[in-house]
Amino acid sequence: MKTNALIAASMAASASGLLAVRAEAQPRKPDSIEALATAFEAFKTTHTAQLDEIKAGKTDVVTAEKLGKIEADLDKLQAAVESVNLAAQLGGDRGSDKPRDPEYTAQFSAYFKGSDPSGKMTELRAAATKTDGEGGYLAPVEWDRTISKKQKIISPMRQNSSVIAISGAGFKKVFSDGIVGSGWVGETAARPQTTTPGLTSLGFTIGELYANPAASQGLIDDAEIDVEAWLADEVALEFDKQEGIAFLSGDGINKPDGVLTYVTGASNAAKHPYGAIPVLLSGAAGDVKGDALFDLQADLPTEFVGNAKFFMNRTARSSFRKLKDQAGGYLWQPSLAEGSPATLAGTPVIDMPGMPNVAAGNIAALYGDMAETYQVVDRIGVRVLRDPFSAKPFVLFYTTKRVGGGVKNPTAMRALKIGA
Repeated sequence: MKTNALIAASMAASASGLLAVRAEAQPRKPDSIEALATAFEAFKTTHTAQLDEIKAGKTDVVTAEKLGKIEADLDKLQAAVESVNLAAQLGGDRGSDKPRDPEYTAQFSAYFKGSDPSGKMTELRAAATKTDGEGGYLAPVEWDRTISKKQKIISPMRQNSSVIAISGAGFKKVFSDGIVGSGWVGETAARPQTTTPGLTSLGFTIGELYANPAASQGLIDDAEIDVEAWLADEVALEFDKQEGIAFLSGDGINKPDGVLTYVTGASNAAKHPYGAIPVLLSGAAGDVKGDALFDLQADLPTEFVGNAKFFMNRTARSSFRKLKDQAGGYLWQPSLAEGSPATLAGTPVIDMPGMPNVAAGNIAALYGDMAETYQVVDRIGVRVLRDPFSAKPFVLFYTTKRVGGGVKNPTAMRALKIGA
């Protein structure tokens, strides 16, 4: 009961403004951290009791249900702490509040609320069109920035990957095979010609992402409504949902190539000039053993260890949370300090919705430097087309953004495959 009370208090604190913690002169320790520590101690006690029951040849339904409830509480509390940490991390990334082009911003806002598009809007749309079929008018730069920042807050792939903005229709990266000839010679000896590195280019598929939010004309006309923030709120969640799927498992057809498609045995295993993302086994059929985590860590090249993290979904955390070392200590440690993420075998853990669950044959976790591994490509320019006719009495805002992505360095990542 004490744990449940702490949990309720922490959730209320989160709802009423945990994000304001970073703005205080001397930030206090969020209540959810205290509750998380208490819940984790309860988890360890209950899980140990369950293991003792299994060793004794019996299972207690009550113990299993109790453990399940504690794990659910842990997940909620961990999410609350992570939201505080992320807000603190991104708090200073506000950019300029002033429009880059006040005249264009005013014209676009008027169009958004029902006026005809200005001549300048029409000219910019024609000048910026790189691909046939692109419709709508370019949103002001600051609107584009607001949507992108909103996506970064809710998208773990955007938070951890490399993101580049382009103005053209596509993006290619050149890779060297690293084979450079060299040798030792005397001061006056002849210098024979050496080999030169081979170069290979790799294209990143760009697809069009769209959302079609609706609003009443009364809402749009309301002087108190910040239409820029409204549009960002409406489209960011939908964009993030689609991007999350594509960045992980996209097939590259009018969408990015997902990181999971580059692992050994997957569809893009032979696409990259550096090869596929190596796969290591979990050490157990349908489950995972602690030694597999140490194998992953040992297999990653040293230059990528400093920024390495584990990436898994919230359901998979339940299996990894139960792992112990040889001394009986838990390999999982929750966030017990503001700004510190949960760790597994000493490595930060990132909640990645869309990753497969722990089940036979699944890639249940990735380990490595995602910023070095995956490249997100944003085509500059969010487009909006106002449609007051198709869904009367509502006004539709057909909003599009061109996004691409793919693996830029498979050697910086390792994949954990659950044994069959």
